[in-house]
This record gives sequence, C-alpha cells and structure tokens, in this order.
Amino acid sequence: MRILFSVVLLLLSYTAYSQSYAFGIKGGATTGFQRWDNSFSSRDPLYRYHAIAFIETAEEDSPFALFAQAGYHIKGSAIRTFPTKVNTPTGFQDIPGFTIPFEFRNISLTLGAKQEIGANIGSKLYYLLGVRGDYTLNTNLEEASSNNGGLFLGILPFDGFVTKFNYGVTLGGGIQFDFSDYVATFLELTVNPDFSKQYRQPAIPNVRNPNPNSSNSLITIPERQISNTTIELTLGFRFLHKIVYLDE
Repeated sequence: MRILFSVVLLLLSYTAYSQSYAFGIKGGATTGFQRWDNSFSSRDPLYRYHAIAFIETAEEDSPFALFAQAGYHIKGSAIRTFPTKVNTPTGFQDIPGFTIPFEFRNISLTLGAKQEIGANIGSKLYYLLGVRGDYTLNTNLEEASSNNGGLFLGILPFDGFVTKFNYGVTLGGGIQFDFSDYVATFLELTVNPDFSKQYRQPAIPNVRNPNPNSSNSLITIPERQISNTTIELTLGFRFLHKIVYLDE
C-alpha cells in the first residue's frame, strides 16, 4: 500500500507539472461477491455503491494514458431468505424472509493504464487495467450479529479477524462522450477481484454449542477465509486541463 501510494503521488506530480492532464469524479452501483471457505456453499450478492476521484495523463493525439484514482467502496455479500409458509398442527404459519448484509467499507487506491480502441465523432471506446490497494475503514459485522440475537453464533464472521490491508486488480472498459474539448462524460464497467483475503479466522475450539438439542455441548468453529470480488457500473465526468507551450 505504501509503494502504491508513493507511485500515485509521483504520477500526480508528473501530470500536474509536465503536461496536459484530465481529472474528474465518478461513482455508481457496486455488486459485491464473496467466497467463504469452509463455510456457506453459496453467497448472495450485496448491492451497494462507490465514489471515486481520479487524475490521468492526456497527451494530445495519444490513445494511451496512465491514471491514478482513490475511492470509497462498500464490498461484501449477503444471506437472503424469502417469505414462506410452514404447515404446523395449528395450520399454516407465515415465516417472513430476512436479509443479513456483510459490509466491508474500504478506501481504495488504484494505479493503471487506459487504451483507446475505437473513436467516432464525439465518442470513444477504451479499456483499462490497474493494480489496487485497499484499506478497510470499518464493517457492519458486529451489527449483523447483534441484530439477529445470536441466532447465527459461530457462523457469522467476527470483526476481530478482518484483514485491514488488501490488494487486487481492476480491469474493465467504457465509453466516453465528449461535450467539448474540455468536458466529457463516460460510462464504465469494471471487475475488481482481490488476490488477498479480506478475512482470516483460524479454527476456534471449545465453543459453546448454540443448539440446545445437540448431544455435544462444545463445538469447533472451522477455519474461515473470505475474499472479495466486485462488479461496478460507473458514471463519471472528465475535465481536461490543457497545457500549451508557446515559442518565444
């Protein structure tokens, strides 16, 4: 993360003082997925949002650009059930559905490159690839556990095993629409897998069994590792700062 932050600062200095550059803001919808090892066999997606500020090189007549961006991203997954009816001796009983979201609220720094692959009058297509470092500000894990009254004790993750620093890549593409030589808007779609584990919990033995009907009073909570992947649909605005050199 420190190396990535240093490289971002160098890029900011380079673009700000040596050539034309573009900057802007973007944000949109995030769909979060998580892989839970040794736990639930499937996870439901988490629907949240993200917001990003960025700067990039903008050499005239060059389809290639370097970029740096910093953003706020809510990652995670969810458990969802749907309303159902259960036949009991006294008749059918309605069982309400519920959702348990698992939120990991991250600040991300990304350094990468963009390449135009096609351009028409007023618009252009591009793809991008970047390396990313994340820092987890906080989560909702304690809230998720308390809201369910201990029903999932030993199943839900614990806040103390969250890995604060993570890393991964960002890859995707988009289309840019130019309002003028200096202002543009764009629509972007990216996939953002983590290569590290957002959560690492070793096996925990001798935990009181929450099931009163079990013959075992103590259980072992198995090892758990959680990794993130997000898909982000982003709308943004890009502003060009053009530097013109005059011959004297």
